[in-house]
Amino acid sequence: MSAVSETMACLGDAGGLFVTGTDTGVGKTVVSLALMALLQAKGYSVAAMKPVASGCTRHSGRLVNDDARRLQVQADPALPYDDVNPYAFEPAIAPHLAAAEVARPIALEVIAGAYTRLSDRAALTVVEGVGGWLVPLNGDQTVADLALRLRLPVLLVVGIRLGCLNHALLSARSIDGHGTRLAGWVANHMAPDTERAAENVGTLQARIEAPLLGELPWCPDASPRQMAAYLSCEPAKRDSA
Repeated sequence: MSAVSETMACLGDAGGLFVTGTDTGVGKTVVSLALMALLQAKGYSVAAMKPVASGCTRHSGRLVNDDARRLQVQADPALPYDDVNPYAFEPAIAPHLAAAEVARPIALEVIAGAYTRLSDRAALTVVEGVGGWLVPLNGDQTVADLALRLRLPVLLVVGIRLGCLNHALLSARSIDGHGTRLAGWVANHMAPDTERAAENVGTLQARIEAPLLGELPWCPDASPRQMAAYLSCEPAKRDSA
């Protein structure tokens, strides 16, 4: 893993990265795909998974999530869908509620088993969470517990929009206080005309100890390879002033 560590400083000695967000719909999949493309361009095999997904649709008799499918397609080598997305639920609701509806509780050990199988196939594995950091997965555990179980450093995706400062700072504090490591964060611009967008990014960069690893522009039609150009392998330096 030393060569990989030199390429992506935020990974340390971990075999992958857990991508979470300040909320649902902030661009976790966009960032995950861009990160995969960045590492693949440097010659590394990259697996990916979205362990839990709500809002799935039926294709050929099985439930498939669009974001999980995009991760599967981007991955190299080829991966079985059932490992990429072990828990797929049809209702677009909180995952623990969706799981209760079909009497299929989410078990972290099942996800950990799928993660092990995927990580055996590639140099790195990108794991995309569901919703935000503290979204419940079952009666006792949240997305935070999943990241801790997989022993992965965490990348926080911040959707740059009204309210993002509070959500980002609370999420960063919770990640650091959960026994997990916040390896870095990415600013993802959610609209072309957000007021004081640059000032918001600067405020977060000054207050979050973990490094800013990229700032993605509003570009909904961009490919993962194009978005990868906005991610940095090395942390952006914080302003010490």
